[in-house]
Amino acid sequence: MDFKLTEEHLMIQQAARDFAQAELLPGVIERDEKQIFPAEQIKKMGELGFMGMMVDPKYGGSGLDTISYVLAMEEISKVDASASVVMSVNNSLVCWGLQAFGTEEQKQKYLTRLATGEIIGAFCLSEPEAGSDATSQKTTAVDMGDHYIVNGTKNWITNGGTADVYLVIAQTHAEKKHHGINALILEKGMPGFEIGPKEQKLGIRGSDTHSLMFTDVKVPKENRIGEDGFGFKFAMKTLAGGRIGIASQALGIASGAYELALKYSKERKAFGTEICNHQAIAFKLADMYVNIEASRHLCLKAAWDKDNHLNYDISGAMAKLFASQTAMDVSIEAVQIHGGNGYVKEYHVERFMRDAKITQIYEGTSEIQKIVISRSLINS
Repeated sequence: MDFKLTEEHLMIQQAARDFAQAELLPGVIERDEKQIFPAEQIKKMGELGFMGMMVDPKYGGSGLDTISYVLAMEEISKVDASASVVMSVNNSLVCWGLQAFGTEEQKQKYLTRLATGEIIGAFCLSEPEAGSDATSQKTTAVDMGDHYIVNGTKNWITNGGTADVYLVIAQTHAEKKHHGINALILEKGMPGFEIGPKEQKLGIRGSDTHSLMFTDVKVPKENRIGEDGFGFKFAMKTLAGGRIGIASQALGIASGAYELALKYSKERKAFGTEICNHQAIAFKLADMYVNIEASRHLCLKAAWDKDNHLNYDISGAMAKLFASQTAMDVSIEAVQIHGGNGYVKEYHVERFMRDAKITQIYEGTSEIQKIVISRSLINS
């Protein structure tokens, strides 16, 4: 076993860290407060190769491994989780899904532009009545021979208003249940495709979250991903990798909050000494650090499993489950260590606390991760 990062990994980590400090930190509080999508920053992330990190260079990607992606996600998330979720969805769900299961024509038409950040993508699975129970798709895609007619609604879609390409999961053969679901590529501007108002959210407020409505949207048959009925399997396989991305986001949120808390504890004095010298604070810092390190190892293990073509369902689920809880716990303690200042926006930690909560919910709630883990254990 070798726990050292390669020179390439260290360079990618440093590049992501430098970008986050130079490009994302300025204005991050205002973007959060006013719900401003970081369009300019996302474009620069694409230019640096962060929007298609694991995509083959022949399709415009960086051709890097999943470990590189985890390292970059952590550094971006330390500063701006709204930007990192855009990066996560584009990399883990959209680009990876198209590269793994798309046709050559689909890759040339869509993946090449997604990987460079010229356009961004959205993954559309959740519905008003199909959140954790993804088998209960109400959105329909009626097979009309050379095209599908899509009707329905999707909820809580990241990049919902800013994406150009949408991977939509819809039911074609209801009698086959989840075996009758398809994955289709829709484009913004298709007749009958409407984007609802932007959601007013607790955290990741710079992220662009919308509901999508489809009314008799005509989608060419060549826009189907995989064979007829492959949609549910496509969604599950794609989400398994997506969990590594969100686990890394949670890790970054926790790391960012911890670093601020540690710095503050060395500067703030109470009872004649820096507060880090008080056992109550020192023990908080110790607990925070241990859980962050454990989360980091779980994330890197899941990434290693994926890179080595091993089953990463359980390792990805464990990483997301533990890292998201760590993000919540650490960010709350970071606010506590800051005291009254922790409740004030300019110290950043209250934003980390708000951003942390969603990591326990999207791309599979913590309860769903426990189902994935327990089923893997029982069926092994």
